[in-house]
Amino acid sequence: MNVSQILKQKGNRVVSVSDNATVSEAAAILAREGIGAVLVLDGAGRVAGILSERDLVRGFASHGAAVLTLGVAEVMTRDVVFCRPEDSIDQVMGEMTTRRFRHLPVLENGRLTGIVSIGDVVKYRLMETEAEAESLRQYIAAG
Repeated sequence: MNVSQILKQKGNRVVSVSDNATVSEAAAILAREGIGAVLVLDGAGRVAGILSERDLVRGFASHGAAVLTLGVAEVMTRDVVFCRPEDSIDQVMGEMTTRRFRHLPVLENGRLTGIVSIGDVVKYRLMETEAEAESLRQYIAAG
């Protein structure tokens, strides 16, 4: 299974904010959408960064409650790592584990086509494992 198969089932919706939004506005979007990260887009619609729950925690540790009045550009992670639709679940899990990311935007031919979370990846990896186990059970039962 690969990232494109996850997106087929999950969908391609990407929640984003403008790079001139405040941290408070972005936090409200995270809460409303029930998500852990939001992509930050510049005026041309290009990915300028990603704002995650971890970025918010670091911002609160550095600035206290005043972080809510800052622009997302002051708190976001600028060096966004992307994955591709053809990347395998194992590749994406490895990347997320090694770099300690929980969200990876998906780029195809330079175009943003979705975002996957560690929850998505684990869910589909478990489905894969269950399907393999069922195949083995059927093989054994067939004799």
